[in-house]
Amino acid sequence: MLTDAEVTREIIGAAIEVHRRLGPGLLESAYEECLACELTMRGVPFERQKPVPVVYEDRQLECGYRLDFLVRGRVVVELKAVDVLAPIHDAILLTYLRLAHCRVGLLINFHVTVLRRGIRRLVL
Repeated sequence: MLTDAEVTREIIGAAIEVHRRLGPGLLESAYEECLACELTMRGVPFERQKPVPVVYEDRQLECGYRLDFLVRGRVVVELKAVDVLAPIHDAILLTYLRLAHCRVGLLINFHVTVLRRGIRRLVL
């Protein structure tokens, strides 16, 4: 079984390849589609647009929240194509990690010239 660090390395490698080929400036949906393709070509198992219920007062509520990607059943990936990542983006990913019962998440912003500057790894 791969470690969390190895899984995030797989994801980041795939995201860098997508960014290298496409560059910045596209819609988030285009990067999502291409990242799904790249992960598939690399044999990395993932779920895309995975529904996540909200549990409130011991009740499971289907509120329409979806993870962009859940990779290997344990790393949440949230994609963005924005000028600047704001603190709210980190807060959203942390909430998704709690809702999905995962420890590690990646926030990847494709709207940068060098992708490494657009990646944040968050751990609960």
